[in-house]
Amino acid sequence: MTVRNIFIAVITLVLSFSAYGSTLSNEALTYKVMFKWGLINKQAGHGTLYLRDDGNRYVSTLYAQSEPWADKFYKVRDTLSTIMSKPDMLPTKYERIAHEGGKYSHDIVNFTKKGSTVSGDCHRYRRNKNDAETSYVNISLQADGPTVDLVSSFYYLRTLNFKSFQPGTQKVINIFSGRRKELLKITYHGTESLKLDKKEHKAYYVTFTFTSDGKKETSDPIKAWISADNRLIPLKLIGKLKVGSVQILYTGK
Repeated sequence: MTVRNIFIAVITLVLSFSAYGSTLSNEALTYKVMFKWGLINKQAGHGTLYLRDDGNRYVSTLYAQSEPWADKFYKVRDTLSTIMSKPDMLPTKYERIAHEGGKYSHDIVNFTKKGSTVSGDCHRYRRNKNDAETSYVNISLQADGPTVDLVSSFYYLRTLNFKSFQPGTQKVINIFSGRRKELLKITYHGTESLKLDKKEHKAYYVTFTFTSDGKKETSDPIKAWISADNRLIPLKLIGKLKVGSVQILYTGK
């Protein structure tokens, strides 16, 4: 998984989990992204997730961006949105608009379901830095069983009952990006005491692993500590980079 994908994946994981941990209603949640490498521990970005109850569906939009100092190395301005049906929280449409490192990309995935088979009609637009034209390609994806996008995945998983899990319990679901089908494996490791901002928290410790359709892992495991209460607020997430790591910390706002 690239630096960009880890940045977006970790931000989305943490924000989405928070949104369904409490009552699903109109809300806005904020987090900060920290870059850690040796003694360096500096805020590299931030993100806000909005959720809107729109009658017979939910609409969720994530805005993520890097901080001014980080822009000099890799500027990120991303918007991800999903429309989910009620009550199953499965997506009907996913969209991602990204400006990253001078490049532009735009993915649109329309989901349709027939029996247990889910199809994704994917439209992908790309423009590299300094390019005058935007390329386009259409891709068809297919999966068997519940299938989500990166944003809707954790709304769908809101029904997970961590209290009933034993260490080693795993859940696996399909995920469509604009390019391919992947599998998201969630592994529960038990409860831990986590110190954050001089406060001790009881937390569920879980890891998230993305794999390709051929079962090859496409990222190192993403570590997460989620408050062991009825709110299920992610307190801390860690994603490994080629140099250092990215950490997501709940701001409480």
